[in-house]
Amino acid sequence: MSTTATLATLSDSDHMADPNWWRQAAVYQIYPRSFYDSNGDGLGDIKGITAKVPYLKALGIDAVWLSPFYPSALADGGYDVDDYRNVDPKLGTLADFDEMAAALHEAGIKLIADIVPNHSSNRHEWFKEALASPKGSAARDRYIFRDGLGENGELPPADWDSVFGGPAWERITEPDGTPGQWYMHIFAKEQPDFNWSNREVRDDFLKTLRFWSDRGVDGFRIDVAHALTKDLAEPLLSKAQLPREGENAMGAHPYWDRDEVHEIYAEWRQLFNEYNPPRTAVAEAWVHAERRARYASPEGLGQAFNFDLLQADFDATQFRSVITKNLAEAKASGASSTWVFSNHDVVRHATRYGLPQGGRKDGDGKDGDGKDRGQDGKDWLLAGGPKDELDAELGLRRARAASLLMFALPGSAYLYQGEELGLQEVAEIPDVDRQDPAFFRNAGVEVGRDGCRVPLPWSPEGSSFGFGDGEPHLPQPEWFANFAVEVQEGADDSTLEFYRKALELRGRLQAAEELLWHANASAEVLHFSRPGGWHSVTNFGTEPVELPEGTVVVSSGPLDGGKLPSDTTAWLLTDN
Repeated sequence: MSTTATLATLSDSDHMADPNWWRQAAVYQIYPRSFYDSNGDGLGDIKGITAKVPYLKALGIDAVWLSPFYPSALADGGYDVDDYRNVDPKLGTLADFDEMAAALHEAGIKLIADIVPNHSSNRHEWFKEALASPKGSAARDRYIFRDGLGENGELPPADWDSVFGGPAWERITEPDGTPGQWYMHIFAKEQPDFNWSNREVRDDFLKTLRFWSDRGVDGFRIDVAHALTKDLAEPLLSKAQLPREGENAMGAHPYWDRDEVHEIYAEWRQLFNEYNPPRTAVAEAWVHAERRARYASPEGLGQAFNFDLLQADFDATQFRSVITKNLAEAKASGASSTWVFSNHDVVRHATRYGLPQGGRKDGDGKDGDGKDRGQDGKDWLLAGGPKDELDAELGLRRARAASLLMFALPGSAYLYQGEELGLQEVAEIPDVDRQDPAFFRNAGVEVGRDGCRVPLPWSPEGSSFGFGDGEPHLPQPEWFANFAVEVQEGADDSTLEFYRKALELRGRLQAAEELLWHANASAEVLHFSRPGGWHSVTNFGTEPVELPEGTVVVSSGPLDGGKLPSDTTAWLLTDN
C-alpha cells in the first residue's frame, strides 16, 4: 500500500551542531589495533581509521567510539594507559589524530574517546615516581598504597580479589631494596588504581578532558565509571564482609558504586557544558538499575550503558521486559537509553545466538547434556569452540533480527566493529597467540576476550585478508575470507548491505523518543511503532506469522510471501 509517512533527516552540518545528537545516535565502536593497518606492522592504527572514513560514512553511523589509543604496554588491551594526553607511537601521532578527527567531522561523524580514570598503567610517570618515592610521600598519595598485614607486612592489606583473578594488591620493593608497601589494583597488577580523594588526580583528569575536547573530541566513554571513589578506612573489610551482589543498592561497597563518585562527574559536566555543543559522556557502570540513573543524569555524565539486552536470551518476553524497563528508567532520569549486543569485552552476538543456550531455553534451562552453557558463550569457548555446538546460520539470522529491532528503539544504538559483517567469535586462537590477561590469570576458567578482537577482514585474499601488508597481531581464521568487506559490498543479501540500508533508514525515520506496543496473537512476536507510521515487528517464534498492513522497507532476512519467518525482523511504514 502507499504511505504518506514522513522521511526526515538532518544534514551533516545540522547533525554536528545539534546539542542532542547523542540521544538517538548510531555509534560504531572501533578497537583501533584491529580495525585497519596502514603501515604493515600488524597493528591497526590512526591513519588506518582515517583511510576508512568513506567506509564509515557509507555505513551510516553518527559517531565513532575509539577504544584506547594511548601509549600502553597492552597489559590489558590498551586499558593500561601510560600517558593520557598522547597517542601510542605504534598507532600514530597527535597530528595523525587531528587529521582523523577532521576527516570524521567532514564526513558528519562525531568522535567519542575512551577515558580510563580508575587506574593508570604501571609505566605512567606518576606511578614510576611513586615507586621511587618514600612511604607517605605526595607521589604515593596519587595512588592507593597501604602497609601490609602480618609481622613484617608480608600479607596484603585485605584479601580482596582482582577482577582478572588473583589478589587485588601487589607488594613493591622500596627504593632501598627492602620489601615495602602494597598498592591496590582492581584489575591487572599493571593497572594501579588512582586515589580519587587526591585533588591533584581530579585536576589532572579535568586537564585531560579539556585536552581532547579542544582537539575536537565530541564525547567520552568512561571506563569502569562506578569504581573511582573508594572507602579505604581501616581496618579494611575482609572479602567475607563485602556486600554481596544484589545487596549494594545503597552504595555500601568500599570500591564499587559509591555515592561520592557523582561529585567527580558533576565537575566533569561543568567542563563539558563549556563547549558548544556540550561534550557528551556515557558511563560504563555495572550497577543495579536503581543506581544507574545518577550516572545518566543531566548533572552527571548524561548517559549510562545498559547491558540488559546483551545479557538476555533471544526471547520475546525477556526483550520486551528489558526494553520497557530501560525506556522508563531513561525517561525518569532525563537521559536516553543505550542499546548494545556486542563490544570488545563479550562474545559476539552472532555466535551467542547460535549456541544451544544462546537463544531460547529448553524446559530445564540446560543443554541436552545437562550442562548450563549460559547465554554469554564463555563455556563454549572454554570447551574449545566445538563446531557441532554452533549453528552459525541460526546465530547470524537471530543477530540480524535482534540488531534491526535495536535500531528501531528510541535511544542510542552501539555497534561493535565487524558485527556489520556478521562476524562470528573466533574460537580457534592458539594459546601462544592469546593476549588477554584474563586468560593468563585464569587459565581453564577464562578464555579471554581475544576472540572478538581479531583484526577485521577487508579482502578475501592476502596474508591478513586486507587488514594490512603484514601478519596481524592476532591470527585470523580462513573462514574470514567469506565475510570480507569486498565480498559483501554490493551483494544485496549480505549483512553489510543490510546494515547500511537499516542505518540509512534509521537516520531518516528517528523522530520523538516514543514507543507504542501493539498486541499480537502470539506472545512470540514483538510489534511496536514509532511516530511517523514506522513499525517494527520481530518473530521470536518457530512458525511464520502474518505481517500487519503497510509497506515493508527493510527486513533482516527474506520474507515468506506476506508472512514474517522465524527469527526475523521487518520494518513497515503505514499511514498511522
